[in-house]
Amino acid sequence: MAKRVGIETSIAISEIAAACDVDVVAAYPITPQTHIVEHLADLVANGNLDAEYIPVESEHSAMSACLGSSAAGARTFTATAGQGLELMHEVLFVASAMRLPVIMAVANRAISSPLSVWGDHSDVMAARDVGWIQLFVENGQEAVDNTICAFRMGEDPDVLLPVMVNLDGFHLSHMIEPIIMPSKQDIEKFLPPYEYPLPLHPDKPVAMGDFAPPNIFTEAKWAQEVNLRKSYDKIVEIWQEFGQQFGRHYQPVEHYRTEEADTLLITMGSFSETAMTAIDSLREQGYNVGLVRIRLWRPFPFEDFRQSVSKANTLIVLDRAISTGGPGGPVASEVKAALYNEPEKPKIVSFVAGLGGRDVTREDFEVIILRGQEIAEHGSQNEYEIFGVRE
Repeated sequence: MAKRVGIETSIAISEIAAACDVDVVAAYPITPQTHIVEHLADLVANGNLDAEYIPVESEHSAMSACLGSSAAGARTFTATAGQGLELMHEVLFVASAMRLPVIMAVANRAISSPLSVWGDHSDVMAARDVGWIQLFVENGQEAVDNTICAFRMGEDPDVLLPVMVNLDGFHLSHMIEPIIMPSKQDIEKFLPPYEYPLPLHPDKPVAMGDFAPPNIFTEAKWAQEVNLRKSYDKIVEIWQEFGQQFGRHYQPVEHYRTEEADTLLITMGSFSETAMTAIDSLREQGYNVGLVRIRLWRPFPFEDFRQSVSKANTLIVLDRAISTGGPGGPVASEVKAALYNEPEKPKIVSFVAGLGGRDVTREDFEVIILRGQEIAEHGSQNEYEIFGVRE
């Protein structure tokens, strides 16, 4: 039976990866994800998990080892954060292009310089175009549930793609929460044994990821793009099946008090829950506002998002990363692109906040929303506003 326990989110992710019968873990420690792979190492060392644990010299090596294990047909898991994600950056492209369903938890963290171990979305936004399925979670329960779903999504024979589960560093990774931990029996019912259809084997040698001259490279990359976009329907289907079995439901785009709202706040990650309290407060004050949360970052949920905001007059997008030298935040850029060709589109206001782990409180969200409405009505000389910066 499932048990509700008080547990640190990082440890819960480790326990659930073990319950998913992971075969290989290749990892390198980096704050704030270290507890995930550290606990997996304990499980292997203590005989509680029958898996190969590969301690490597860097995150680049960790992902490289994951490529080999996944290509050989092993259920493969790793985790990283911040600079670790960037160090493995070039190998991330290989995992997706070779259709290797590596599952990775990313405890999102700010990128140097200056050095920061605290959370924001700078790391994953620098890796948004690596070809992975990318999910965002808001709390420990969602991290557990979507780790299970990630194995099912990535390993589906119609998908075969790596999956990144993004959880906010420290705000989630180090929090102890009451989490319902599904039983191994329930997980086995939902997650079939992994059977990679094209495993490497010394008795049947093949070449993978070969040199591609210009006359075939475009076709290879287009096939990769088509496959990632096609995974969308399967992702939705798997979330629906998870909800039917476990009673907790997930969608690519999720809503909070959006009925008849003319102003919508757009968020991703753990700050969404704080934003909900701000929506409640402003609703009580008579403001007609709501919240839209993007859970599926890649492939981007274009149609679901357009439908979710179709009745709004103003969208206020909160980013936890800066597109340096660009128009503000990466999510705001994506939102603007998604709505560019719509015949009637809302005004879009971009805010950046919560960098390097700085808190954004309920009161801060209220200020952001009201300021966003003011900008939508009267305009601004700036492409975006960074909230709370001290001059």
